[in-house]
Amino acid sequence: MKLTNLKFLNDISKLIFFNQVSFEELQELNNLGAFTEKDFSKGNIIFHTGDVVSKMGIVMHGTVFIESNDIWGNRSILSVVEKGQAFAESYGYTKSPMLVDAVAAENSTIVFFNLNILLEDIYQTKPWLFKIQKNLLLIATNKNIILSNRSFCTAPKTIRERLSIYFSQQAMINKSSDFTIPFNRQQLADFLNLDRSALSKELCKMRDDGLIKFNKNNFKLLE
Repeated sequence: MKLTNLKFLNDISKLIFFNQVSFEELQELNNLGAFTEKDFSKGNIIFHTGDVVSKMGIVMHGTVFIESNDIWGNRSILSVVEKGQAFAESYGYTKSPMLVDAVAAENSTIVFFNLNILLEDIYQTKPWLFKIQKNLLLIATNKNIILSNRSFCTAPKTIRERLSIYFSQQAMINKSSDFTIPFNRQQLADFLNLDRSALSKELCKMRDDGLIKFNKNNFKLLE
């Protein structure tokens, strides 16, 4: 549905994608039909592999997983999109078929932004256009860094090496040796391309070796 609640526009104005875009400009975009909102239950697929989309999603509530699923049912979680973050912007902007699924990891509220508006000739002189395109470039660059970080985690051959790199990244991101990850055990295994039982066994070994402590998805790295 089209957004009419000014609170949503106020919330959107705080997001990096609309950095320096004025509230009046957001109202103008809303009047052009740029924004729609939809709720998704946990497990619902927001975008399917093969879809050609014209919109990017912005997570206003909940979490979205970007997943790669092969025809045999094997799943890899490529990235986690949390509240305030966007997804599918590159696919929507270039009109390339989706090579991944975007899945609601929990009950989520998504605001969709119609990227076609950025490509229409009649809006090329609008002051909000350059601001949004600049922000889009920044987001895309950050996404490349995130995907590169994941490739570092999945490159080592041993489970312990993959876990060690992932935990080191999380400690750096959280600026603490005590942190909470956005995955349960199966999701962490899918993210690191590991078997769940082998992952759980290695976590217990690392705990017994005095390297980590953990409770569910909370971890503490020990010296």
